[in-house]
Amino acid sequence: MMKKLLALSLLTFSAFGQQIIPLDHKPVPGVSYENPEKQFYSEAWQTQVVTNVSKPVLMVYEPEEGKKNGTSVIIAPGGGLYGLSINSEGIDVAKWLNEKGITAFVLKYRLVPTGEDGSTEIGVEMRNSPGTLFRKVAEVLPYSVNDGLTAIGYVRTHAKEMGIDPGKIGFMGFSAGGAVTMGVAYNYTKDSRPDFLVPVYAWTTAQPVRTAPQDGPPMLLVCATDDGLGLAAGTIDIYNSWYTQNLTVGLHLYSKGDHGFGMKKQGLPSDHWIERFYDWAVTEKIVSE
Repeated sequence: MMKKLLALSLLTFSAFGQQIIPLDHKPVPGVSYENPEKQFYSEAWQTQVVTNVSKPVLMVYEPEEGKKNGTSVIIAPGGGLYGLSINSEGIDVAKWLNEKGITAFVLKYRLVPTGEDGSTEIGVEMRNSPGTLFRKVAEVLPYSVNDGLTAIGYVRTHAKEMGIDPGKIGFMGFSAGGAVTMGVAYNYTKDSRPDFLVPVYAWTTAQPVRTAPQDGPPMLLVCATDDGLGLAAGTIDIYNSWYTQNLTVGLHLYSKGDHGFGMKKQGLPSDHWIERFYDWAVTEKIVSE
């Protein structure tokens, strides 16, 4: 019996000591994953990516001993639901937040099944068959959103043992992860309601803008006017939906930055978006300095 318990406990840790938390989920009807989950360097995106996520997990990143301030953020990387830009829009964000005392969880949510290189496949399908791409995304996205809601519920349920404030759990997402973020914003229950939201160049063509919920959480939006996917307009629409409901909302719309800047350095003001997030979080008393 003890051996079984030990084996189960080890399921939450990788070989390198990184805590991994599997999330409850139901299979996506009609979608089969023929290839295993894979992490590799994408020449197309010039960064590390993860593809073929069929089982959602949280990767836990904690501040150094004595730094933890109780605030936490669940991070949903982008990648068009064909991959996850796991460093620039995930792990690098988590490590920056850790330096500020914030506990971070990188969410590997479910993705569209792909072959050897999902980061290349999405470009080919966008050029040759955008309708097919959006059909595949529409099949999986509701389940990706459910992974986000499940993640919030898990963190809140286990907040005490993790040293986290159950009333300061945020959700931040980039591009397709921003679509997941907005799906969370429109579908939460009492137990899965995020305490703040940070959609970064949210993919509003995949997750159309709706009327904000009456009790919508505080939100900070980030995007660039020259976003290569044209997502600035959708970002403004989200802002207006929150503003017209008299909800707490802020917006940083940079003139330049293009799409997918994440934690990359381009020598532009958009390089410092995460610092502006921190300023906002302090102002809104989400974070205590």
